[in-house]
Amino acid sequence: MTIDTTFNQDELRELVADILDVNPESLTDEALFIEDLDVDSLVALELAVTLERNYQVKINEAEIMQVRRLPDVHDLLVQKLAA
Repeated sequence: MTIDTTFNQDELRELVADILDVNPESLTDEALFIEDLDVDSLVALELAVTLERNYQVKINEAEIMQVRRLPDVHDLLVQKLAA
């Protein structure tokens, strides 16, 4: 039995943009969450909880604090879903 580790990139961008309260267009692959989008630790926690609920994974605080850009979110989810 394998887990499907594919998910829609646009859907992920929309979800993360909604959590960060930014326009999806401003959530580019290069945009840094803290420096460019003013994400604080509370928003990072909200991101972790939402990802856990939507993708049925467990994300600890250290892992979410390593997430700096949208591609990092994608990579973390791929890693978690593959485990």
